[in-house]
Parts: sequence; structure tokens; C-alpha cells
Amino acid sequence: MTTLVFLLGWVLLFMLSWPVALALLLLAPLVWLLTLPLRLVGIALDAAFALLRALLMLPARLLGGR
Repeated sequence: MTTLVFLLGWVLLFMLSWPVALALLLLAPLVWLLTLPLRLVGIALDAAFALLRALLMLPARLLGGR
């Protein structure tokens, strides 16, 4: 669904201003490559917080809590 919305938006942009649409098409992979390390940091932080939460909740789970 999001791919279809992106494609329709790009076609609309292409009809309005084709140089901008072509520049977007060429720069999109570069932007994706620049944001990839930030996504990896987000995944690592999410995993670290999940581990911390599991360690803090372990005594309650052992004593019969939720």
C-alpha cells in the first residue's frame, strides 16, 4: 500500500516538475544509505532497553508476579 502511494506521488510530481522527480529518484537510495546507520542504532537501543526491562522484571516474575 505504501509503495502504491509513493508511486502515485512520484507520478504526480513527475507531471508537475520532471527535473525534481528525477532528482528524487536518483537521491532516494543515497538518503536511504545515510539513514541506515541511524536505524541500526535504534534497533540496538531497543534491544538494550528490552534487556534492561527483562532484568529489572526478573525478580517479580520469579516471585509470581506478572
